[in-house]
Parts: sequence; C-alpha cells; structure tokens
Amino acid sequence: MELRDYLRGLRRHWLAIFLMTAVGLGAGYGWTLLQTPVYVASASGLVQSTGQGTDVGSMSLGDNVARSRVPSYLVMAGWTDVADGVIDELGLDTTPEQLVQRVEVTNPSSTVILNAAAEASTPTEAKELAEAWLRSLATVVEGVEAESSESGEAPVEIISRETASVPSQPAFPDVQTALIVGGVLGFGFGIAFAMLRTAADRRIRNAEDTEQKTGVAVVGTIPFVPSMDEKNRLVDASAANSTGRNGTFAVSEALRALRTNLQFMDVDHPPKTIVVTSPLPGDGKSTIACNLALTLAAAGTTVVLVDGDLRRSMVAKTMGLPGGAGLSDVLAGRAALSEVLQRTEKSNNLLVLTAGSVPPNPSEVLGSERMHTLLADLTKHATVIIDAPPLLPVTDGAVLTHQADGALIVTTLGKTTYDLLDKALDTLRKARGRPLGIVLNKAPLRGADAATYSYEYRHDYTSKPGEASSADDQSEAPKSSHKAAASKASRKAPVSKSSRTPSTQTADASDDFVTEPPTDQRG
Repeated sequence: MELRDYLRGLRRHWLAIFLMTAVGLGAGYGWTLLQTPVYVASASGLVQSTGQGTDVGSMSLGDNVARSRVPSYLVMAGWTDVADGVIDELGLDTTPEQLVQRVEVTNPSSTVILNAAAEASTPTEAKELAEAWLRSLATVVEGVEAESSESGEAPVEIISRETASVPSQPAFPDVQTALIVGGVLGFGFGIAFAMLRTAADRRIRNAEDTEQKTGVAVVGTIPFVPSMDEKNRLVDASAANSTGRNGTFAVSEALRALRTNLQFMDVDHPPKTIVVTSPLPGDGKSTIACNLALTLAAAGTTVVLVDGDLRRSMVAKTMGLPGGAGLSDVLAGRAALSEVLQRTEKSNNLLVLTAGSVPPNPSEVLGSERMHTLLADLTKHATVIIDAPPLLPVTDGAVLTHQADGALIVTTLGKTTYDLLDKALDTLRKARGRPLGIVLNKAPLRGADAATYSYEYRHDYTSKPGEASSADDQSEAPKSSHKAAASKASRKAPVSKSSRTPSTQTADASDDFVTEPPTDQRG
C-alpha cells in the first residue's frame, strides 16, 4: 500500500478517530474527578543574626553567619521534631513521618530566605500548615542554637516575613494537562486503529489495486447517485443529458466511458455477446446491464437486452415492461422469438427479451443447445447484453459466460472483497469463460474514496438552465445527423415497421431473428 492509501484510510475512519479522541478527553477529565484535590500554599521566613550591630563590619559578619546556617536549617526542616510541633499546634491526626512528606522547604540561590511549601486537601489547611511549619522550625532552630551557644542564646533566628496566601486552584490534579494527555492518547489510538483497519481491509477501494491483485482490467467505474433508487434505476443515455438532471450526468458519462472501453477492447473482433454478472446479489448488475444496453443503443447500435436471470428476473421491472412470456418460453418452444421481443420507449434501437416463466432447472436451460443457437442468431443482427445471475450462489452466470464472448463482473466499491472477486473469477475460468473486465459500481462522489471518481469537471461541462436553449440550437445539426444515423440503423434492425413505435409491442414474424426455436433442448 502507498502513502495515499493510508491517508485515504485516515479520512475514511475520521469518525473513529474523532470518537476515540473524545473518549480520551472524557477519560482524562473523568480521572481528574476521581482524584483527591491537593492545594499548595507557600510561606517564607528570613534567617538573620541576633547579635547584628549597626556598623558595616558587624552587619557583614552577621550575614555571613546566617548564610552559613541556611544549609543546616534545610536539613533540620525535615526533622520529626518540627513535625511534632506542627501536629501539637494544629491538632492534626497524622504521624510525623507522613506530615514530613507533605512539606518541602527550599532556599532560593544566594539568599538567606527559607520557603516552606505545604500540601493539603483544602486551601485553608495548606495555608495553616505552611505557616505552622516555619514557626515550628524556628522553635527547633532556636533550641538547637541555644544549646550549642556558650551564652545560652541563639546567634541566629528565623523570622517569618511573608504569610501564606489561600490557593484558589488545586495544584493536583491539573485538568488542562489531563485533557491534553487524554486527547493525545485517544487521538493516537484512533490513528493506530485507522492504520490497522486500512492495512487489514480486503474490500475493493480503487481501480489500481483491483487490477494489480486480479490481473483483470477495470473497464468502468459507475458513481453512486442518490436520485437513482428502486423506482428510477435508468439514466438518460442520450447526448441531450448534459445538464446533470437529477444528478445523473456523472453516471451517464461513466456509462459512455464503459461503452468506449468495450468498443476498443478488441478492434478487430469486438465482443458482441456480453454477460453482465456479479459475485453476489445486490451489486447492481441488472441496473448496469439495462443502462449499458441503453447507452449502446444511444450510439446507434442495435442492441438486444436478454434477461438471463431466470431465478430473480429484474429487467422487465427496471425497463418498465410487462413480464409474461420470455426467454424460457422461447427455449421451451412455447413461443416464437418475434412474439416475445419487446420494444421500449427509451430507445428505438433497443429490443428486450424478458426472462419469462421460471423453469425448474435454470442452469440446464441456459446451457442448452437451443440457448446457444438463440444467442448465435441474435448476435448476427445486434449486440446482445445478457443480465446473468450472480456467479457465487449459482452456476447460471458461468454457464452463460461460456456461451458468450465474455462477462463484465460488477462489484460494489467499498463492499465487495477481493476474496469474493477472486472466487468469482475462478468460477469463470473453470467454466472456460472470459472476463472482459471489472466494473466498480456505487463509487462515491464525495469522501475518502471519491478522489478518482468525483467528476468535478461536470460543473464546467454541463449546461446551465439559462443556456439550455442556446445549447439546443447549437446542437440541432448534430442531433439531426444522429437521428439520421439512428433511423438508418433501425432500418437495418431485424424488426418490423409496426414495432418501431415507442411501446411494448413485440416483433413480427417477418423479422430476421429466429422465429422458431430449434427442435432439441437439453434439460
């Protein structure tokens, strides 16, 4: 995987990163609520000589004596004698050893000042403890100095000069620090989660990785448009669809790109019988088959759309045609092909052969000699698009691909896994079928996986509503030539003139298509 894949993974899992960061912030704040607050108050005292005179020499000597005593007093500040005095003064319920751990006495460099910082659970207790500690220290120092002096008086004393102030905020826990630490840890876990999910992700995400891992070309990427729902699965495949109506311009353009790739796949022998299938149901193969047939027909090609899914047929519903008799009836000899071929108002160059009655043995019916002969006769006059069942649940799709020029495998971007796609390709190879290419369906127009398929140019290449009339005038000549080509192609199409009216009429018996099925049938 490349760096951009990991960056897309971070963008894809942004919600998980955000949630984990929020959880880290919440955990940090919750930790502060569970802790007992600790307040710190500081009091200062001055070490000075008691026998200091008024002349400069005496003052200098007294200052030197005070400075020499400061290191000793720092050590004495940790004595239990000092703690005992504080316990007696404040009436604390604790031991001297525990109390000593709550007080720290320091000396600023090059000074004779002692700072006592005391910790307590309340601001008032911290203030009282700091002041009492200095008083108790002064008492202990006075007693020690007096005992060691010949005169019985202490030459140096500690005088409290600055009383402690009541702290307004606890020194511990620090809410800001806890939030920063919790947020950083949560964000780090979110990044790690996104990286692991991206590295272990087996779902199809882009065309480059798909081609590299399967060895099959990606011939089309169809974007997902919310306006295309179950009631409206078809797009306007005509050249007039340049305004992006209903947001389907990107889909129409992607289908035209798929049509071009099919036409140039083999210039000398382009595929004429194309199976559209997928690894599993729900990938949108029927919608792709119907829209591809309309797109090919819009270019002037005579197309026959065959519903080869005899188990769960969707072509008739998608195209808005009645079901009734269809492919299975023709193969069973109950109807002639010209009687069940239907026109659609979507295009004059498109004929639709619905699935018909559901047979008890679909795989045998689709693999019969009659099906092979039928496809061969249809291919003589038109390009045949077959909507086939999924490859993994049943064998119908592989059987149809064996009788066709190849199959387009429709996958869902971000849902279909490489394992499923590999199994589908393996099923085709075992049936001696040819994969023409892979179609990535439902590609998002926005988001982490939309960089390649965003169709951002549609705003520049689509006409604005106010420019629609002028665009129509400018394109009148091309449309006329297109209509002429379409009418010429329709005259070549093996259907009767009566069936050229946009309706659901069937072809007449005078058509060049097979009107009677072959005499034998397998299964």
